[in-house]
Amino acid sequence: MENKNTTRREFVKTSSILTGGAIALPLLSKANYFSGSDDSIKVALIGCGGRGTGAAMQALSTKQNVKLVAMADAFRDRLDGCYQELIKDENGVKARVTVPEERKYTGFDAYRKAMAHADVVILTTPPGFRPIHFEEAVNQGKQIFMEKPVATDPAGIKRVLDAAEVAKKKKLNVVVGLQRHYQNSYRELYAKKNLIGDITSAQAWWDNDGVWVNPRKAGQTEMEYQMRNWYYFVWLCGDHIVEQHIHNMDVINWFKGGHPVKAQGMGGRQVRNGKDHGEIYDHHFVEFHYADGSILNSQCRHIPGTMSKVDELLTGTKGKIFCDAANIKDHSGKVLFQFDKSKENNPYQTEHDELFAAIAKGEYKFDNAEYGAHSTMTAIMGRMATYSGQVLEWDKLLASGISVMPKTFDWNAMPPTTPDAEGRYPIAMPGKTKYF
Repeated sequence: MENKNTTRREFVKTSSILTGGAIALPLLSKANYFSGSDDSIKVALIGCGGRGTGAAMQALSTKQNVKLVAMADAFRDRLDGCYQELIKDENGVKARVTVPEERKYTGFDAYRKAMAHADVVILTTPPGFRPIHFEEAVNQGKQIFMEKPVATDPAGIKRVLDAAEVAKKKKLNVVVGLQRHYQNSYRELYAKKNLIGDITSAQAWWDNDGVWVNPRKAGQTEMEYQMRNWYYFVWLCGDHIVEQHIHNMDVINWFKGGHPVKAQGMGGRQVRNGKDHGEIYDHHFVEFHYADGSILNSQCRHIPGTMSKVDELLTGTKGKIFCDAANIKDHSGKVLFQFDKSKENNPYQTEHDELFAAIAKGEYKFDNAEYGAHSTMTAIMGRMATYSGQVLEWDKLLASGISVMPKTFDWNAMPPTTPDAEGRYPIAMPGKTKYF
């Protein structure tokens, strides 16, 4: 990565001007890029749910002169709830929240309006919207933090990868919320991964009880219901293998230095199968094959009363890496390295600390979008393998253009899947659901 030292004001301007006059014009406006006497880093929050609130808090808790100047969400109540949380005295960031009523935007097009006021955008809506929002942020020449996953279908991944190339040319910092890359223990394990020799296999787990449900309310359109209950719809969430288990698969890709080339697996709905549970599975087991012949056996489950485990294990020719235990052992059980857990950090904070430090110094340092897209695509391939029972190949799937997104974004528009007369949604069935 190239580091370019300059002033903060010049850095953000240069990042945007690189693509020509169409981007340069807004730089002359007063609401833009470190303008005026206030030399703060101006942030717009796109997506004001729980994760958006947390990410905004972390951005505003950095050492730099960061101010939240605009907010956007599909729903006004979520925006208001986030705003009220941020201005609580006990959170310590109230003075950095400068969002007047006219810079609080709601609706499907709110993101564009909020971005126009900022130097940095935080993208934390449900992941189905991520490709659209990332593409717009890049087009507007913004520095970017975006949560994982970065898409929910192959078409979305292609869109993110294309926008990532433009971001590189503009020298826009992009940090993706795959926070293990910013966690001290994982960084130390990665630095010492050669202790286990060549990685020959891996295992990954995200097994726990599951998450919230937002029941249907009277008067909601189908679009509003699905967006309120977004975790249970593929176009919005990607299924929990994409929304959560991506973290574990990302670690394996990171340590392997690449992504799988094919996958096959199984899954279903055994316990979480009510009308309020949309269309996603409650368990997945996927066998991922890498180009060098190594295999990742990956499992995730949302079933109460079962084993709870979130971890990764990598096996090599000389030993094993136990990620949660933060140690490395040879095949006889001898500890070759043990991370001192007293030196562990909060990686959610660190990813913002490092991003805003780079922006303040005028450095182009982070281009996480590509590996974020590859890890998301790994999870999407896993979901599509379990839904179909097919053996799916990376290249063919990525080139397929398969999209699960709505044609139109409007409160009265119909989402891609709708309930039957009894209120139940169509569920993918291995052997019957096919992609090729």
